[in-house]
Amino acid sequence: MDPKTLLRTASRTFALGIERLPGILCEATTIAYLLLRVSDYLEDNEEMGTDQKVALLNIWVNVLREEEKVETLTTQITTVDITDPDAIVAQQAKEILQHLRSLPFDVQEIIVRHVINSTQGMARWAQKGPNVADEREMDDYMFEVAGRVGYLVTQLFAWYSITIRRKEQEIMPLAREFGLGLQTVNVIRGLREDFERGWVYIPEKFLRDLGLTREQLFDAQHSERALQVLDMLTQKAERHLYEALKYVKSLPWWQHGIRLGCIFPLMFAIRTLAVCRRNAQVFESEAKITRNEVKKIVFDSTLWGWSNAWLDRYYQELNTARP
Repeated sequence: MDPKTLLRTASRTFALGIERLPGILCEATTIAYLLLRVSDYLEDNEEMGTDQKVALLNIWVNVLREEEKVETLTTQITTVDITDPDAIVAQQAKEILQHLRSLPFDVQEIIVRHVINSTQGMARWAQKGPNVADEREMDDYMFEVAGRVGYLVTQLFAWYSITIRRKEQEIMPLAREFGLGLQTVNVIRGLREDFERGWVYIPEKFLRDLGLTREQLFDAQHSERALQVLDMLTQKAERHLYEALKYVKSLPWWQHGIRLGCIFPLMFAIRTLAVCRRNAQVFESEAKITRNEVKKIVFDSTLWGWSNAWLDRYYQELNTARP
């Protein structure tokens, strides 16, 4: 299966933005995304015990370092669920690595370094277990799985564009915030699904301050306090996403493809956040925006995404419009 098809299999939503990136950036970001999905598959797998997850994540790190053959990993995941998009990607790890090796050496180095760092972070958290004590720990987890991705793509953009290269150090902190913003929205929209597999990424301090247990968070009898926890999460997400907006606006207007690659996930996230805000339904099922909303965001952003003034207005519009 070619990388473009694998990308769409793994995530149609992220594919929308990645496929707008120009030339080699599209190819490089596709490969980086797929390599990270292999890591995600190993970290999130519900059939594996902790020790097996950590062992396979460490094997994957060694494969990326070219210290072990990829078959050491893939032969251990031959019986995976073929309906799981991440499992499909993981089974194609050898082919993805072959595509990686066709990229310019500097691009390979950027991708491999950040994927290794993220994978090691996932292994550390898999070993630690599903307990997030406070907001600092939540941010630490989210940095490993998403903030580092912000670093990765920013360095790819800087490799491609001398204008972005000149402001790389300036926007790196914003890149981290971008990743944390997207991941906080993922936490909110997936609260129920994560709870059912034994994970709650909400800081225990948030719950403790309101006198709630994890289980009570999903009990309708405690809905008002649960909504207060949700308020804390949505406010946190919005703080991160506002910094992400600054990141997008810092990208040169004439690099429209690069901007769109960032605008799409940002606008999808802020719209999803608006749908989740004060919405008790997120404790029952995954929150999503509609296909029509996705199409409209893509159309509007493609037409006007070069304008920072428009981005400010559209961000606020999506953030405040009623679901």
